[in-house]
Formats: sequence, C-alpha cells, structure tokens
Amino acid sequence: MRAIITGQIGMDKKPYLDAVARLAGEQGEACEVYHVGDIMYKEGPDVRPGRILDLPISRLNSLRRAAFKDVITDSKDKKNIIVNTHATFRWRHGLFSAFDYDQIAALKPDLFICLVDNIEVVHDRLHRDHEIDATLKDCMVWREEEILATELMSKAIPGSQFFILSRGRHQMTTKTAFRLICRPQMKRVYPSFPMSHVVDMPDVLAEIDAFRAELANHFITFDPGDVDEKLLLERAIAAAREGIDVLDVTPHNYGGSKSADAKPIKVRVREVLDIAGDVDGQIYMRDFKLIDQSDMIVSLVPELPGASGKDIPGLSSGVERELQHAWEHTKEVYVVWKPKKHPSPFITETATRVFKSTGEALEYFEKNGYFGEKNLFGH
Repeated sequence: MRAIITGQIGMDKKPYLDAVARLAGEQGEACEVYHVGDIMYKEGPDVRPGRILDLPISRLNSLRRAAFKDVITDSKDKKNIIVNTHATFRWRHGLFSAFDYDQIAALKPDLFICLVDNIEVVHDRLHRDHEIDATLKDCMVWREEEILATELMSKAIPGSQFFILSRGRHQMTTKTAFRLICRPQMKRVYPSFPMSHVVDMPDVLAEIDAFRAELANHFITFDPGDVDEKLLLERAIAAAREGIDVLDVTPHNYGGSKSADAKPIKVRVREVLDIAGDVDGQIYMRDFKLIDQSDMIVSLVPELPGASGKDIPGLSSGVERELQHAWEHTKEVYVVWKPKKHPSPFITETATRVFKSTGEALEYFEKNGYFGEKNLFGH
C-alpha cells in the first residue's frame, strides 16, 4: 500500500512512522518512509532548522513541490511507502494548504491516514519544538482542519481510503498503522466500552484493558480510548472549583521519542475550560468516524457495583449510541455482556451476536475466520 500520513504539527510523526517502518521490516515487508519536511530542508540548505514555515508562501510552495517531485520519482516502483506530510498549516501566514492535487494524484496513494493525539500533548510538543504562541483552542481547531483536508484529499483520489488513527498507545498503534498499510485484508474493529464513569474502578479498568488488548492482538483496531480529552476536562472543572489555575498532567508513556510524553506537563485550567465544547463535539464526531471506517464493533458491557448494593450493567449512554450507530450503518455488531441481568431487546435486537465473555467472542471469531493472518506478532 502507498500511504500519505498527515497530522498537525506537534504529533511527532517522524519517530512514530520510522517505528512503523521498522515493524514492517521485522515482519518481512519493505516499507519506505519519506519525510517531506526533511526533503524540503535538503532542497533549501540555506533555511535554518525549525524556521521553514516562516518562509514566504511562494518559496515554501516551491520547496514542497520540489520535495514531492523527488518522492514521486523515487517511489515509483515501490510497493509499500509512507509519505509523512501535512494537509494544512496554521501558522503566521494564517491557514494554508500543504499539498497540490496534481502531485498527490501522481503519487497514486491507496491510503490517507490522519494521525491524532491528546491535545494537551500536541500543544506541549508544539511549544517545545517551535517559537509560537498557540492555545489549546488553536490546536483543537487545527486538528479538525487537518482531518477534514486529509479526507478531502482522499475523496479526490478515486479508489483511495481515508482513516483517522490515534497515535496514543505508541506500541499498539504502530501495529495498527503497519496493518493498515501491509495487512489491509485484516478485519477492522471498533472496541466499545464504558470510559469516564469507570475511572475509579480499578478492577473494571483492568477488565476493559484486557479486552482492548485481546482485540488489538487479532484485528486492526480503532480504539476510542487512545485519545481522550474528557478526563482532562473533568479534572479542569474540578480544579476550577477549588481555585487551582494549573494542572500537572502525566500523559501515557508508551515509548517513542524523548518528548513531552515522558514527563508531566503543565496545562492552564482556563485554556482547558475554553475547549469544553470542542472536546465534546470532537469526541462525538471522531468516534462515529472510527465506527464508519471499521468493519464491525465489539462492545464490552461489564458488571458494575450499584448504589443499592446490587450489581448493574455498565452500559453507558456513549456505548448505547455507538451500538445504535453501528447497527444503522450496517456494521457487524457484537456485544460481550458480562452482567447477570439479561440484556434488553434494545441490545439483543440490534446485535449480530451476544457473548458471555471475551474468550467466547474470540473463539467465535477464530472459528469463523475473522483473525486473518496467523502468527502475526506471535499470535
């Protein structure tokens, strides 16, 4: 597969995509990565490191076209390639595109993938690497623009596919990127599970994490938990009530380059509150898009302790809405129902199949040939 992978500045795409290429090599697949930004600097040796976006638009466009021309020529006969670039830039020039349709068409891409990550981490990386004053709101808007522009690029190339992929859990999502490019025949799955209202339930969280890991072992998974700013927003609301102005946030450290991922970062409470509407709106949009780009949804409904001492189904409104959306869009819908109480008709009548455990579901998937290639990553 020939993939163009975009993402706003602050994604740290270069080490991530190099890790995807290394993983491909370990699996016997040649996969060349072209970092368009690096090639542009080679085309303009007079440009100081980190300052290329400060060039006049005409010079910037000229360097980009020269870089893409090199990529098109060099990659002509290569089966698997990754082109690391951007769809848009939001910089001192304002908002402007980072591609030309004629060159994108000449490259003949099969896939367009837009990488996303938690916005506070993107914001921190952005300011670590560049002299720019951008708020969390700016980064949220830029992310939406990058997703939309990448999707529009894909729509202009007949036969190509568009995916949103969370960078999040580095070791797991590099596997997802590799599979999208080199194992496209594998089933694509959206894991669905309760999130915000189980954060203080360690046993339930462990059960959910095991469920997510098992699905990721056997499928291409688009996990909604890989990007989750809702917890950040809830922390900010609680901090504001206590008169706290700055939060210390420790992002998940799943490997990759030495970056903000590896240490706590400081986030202004006021800036988080300013993006409250964006957080909810983008979760709603993004999760539905992740379902749309999947073949099937597999939902875990755990059993939770109730206020009256009786256990209750851990069926959140978000999970219910995801199941309904998947069913209405003719996806295969599978539910792992753990509670003793029987599921309602709103679950059973809109599910392809209901299982009692993750193991039972995996046994069914294996028996029906859903796992695809055997012995991949030892599974």
